[in-house]
Amino acid sequence: MSHFHVEVRIKPRAGLLDPEGKAIQHALDSLGFEGVDNVRVGKVVDLEVEAPSEKEAIDRATQMCRKLLANPVTEDFGITVSEPTSAGGSEA
Repeated sequence: MSHFHVEVRIKPRAGLLDPEGKAIQHALDSLGFEGVDNVRVGKVVDLEVEAPSEKEAIDRATQMCRKLLANPVTEDFGITVSEPTSAGGSEA
């Protein structure tokens, strides 16, 4: 079995209200950051998945999204997979 780094990006479906995104857009405008439109706020979930192949890692992450990580009624998700970084590394 191999270990894969899986990144799941979840965001509100297009056309649905995003009150948090709207609040951020308004605040940015108030701070003088003009020309910013359609702010959408989502989330990123990073996983280390053990699987026999990259395809299986994607399939498992998709199942996780459908059962827990994303609300299929209001959210869309995208999955990217890469080889895991070395253990003990730090991210800024």
